[in-house]
Amino acid sequence: METAYDGRQIVGMDLHRRRSVLVRMTEDGRRLGMARITNSPQELQAQIARAGTSPKVVLEATFGWCWAADTLAGAEAEVHLAHPLGVKAFTYRRVKNDERDAADLADLLRMGRLPEAWIAPAEVRELRELTRYRHKLVHLRTSCKDQVHGVLAKLGIPVTCTDIFGTAGSAWLDGLGLPQPDPTGPLPDYRRSPDPVRPQR
Repeated sequence: METAYDGRQIVGMDLHRRRSVLVRMTEDGRRLGMARITNSPQELQAQIARAGTSPKVVLEATFGWCWAADTLAGAEAEVHLAHPLGVKAFTYRRVKNDERDAADLADLLRMGRLPEAWIAPAEVRELRELTRYRHKLVHLRTSCKDQVHGVLAKLGIPVTCTDIFGTAGSAWLDGLGLPQPDPTGPLPDYRRSPDPVRPQR
């Protein structure tokens, strides 16, 4: 049974990968209601509509928070993002569940004690994603190059090119004539190699 209330509501949202819990309360801490949803913009919009006009909503900056923050902002809620390190103490409580986490987030927000993280606008988030993806690709490229150098070192082949991955280096690599494994025999044991490269069969 939900309590009738006409004032501005405070909502704590415990966001997970597939499901989330929302706890609504008054500005003086009285519990108004709780809901469990399967994550989707439609279900979140339907639940936040029950919180009245311009509710104050808090969720943790955890995996996949962007869609929820954007959905809440589109529903004209005042969105706050809790910094994960600031609410780390939640994990040490004796009683821990999703409903309690959502209620604690709402309590921190209404008491003005919420450790907040910056909600970056969409264009900044896009730049962040591109930067992270480029960093991942560069790391992968470096790892592949290191493996090639590792194979050459293991075979005792001195590198005579400045850049073996440039045009001249690629031609040099093509002309090396590296030993090929017997496709009918057992695969060689590369467990002792610091950079194992298993040949394709």
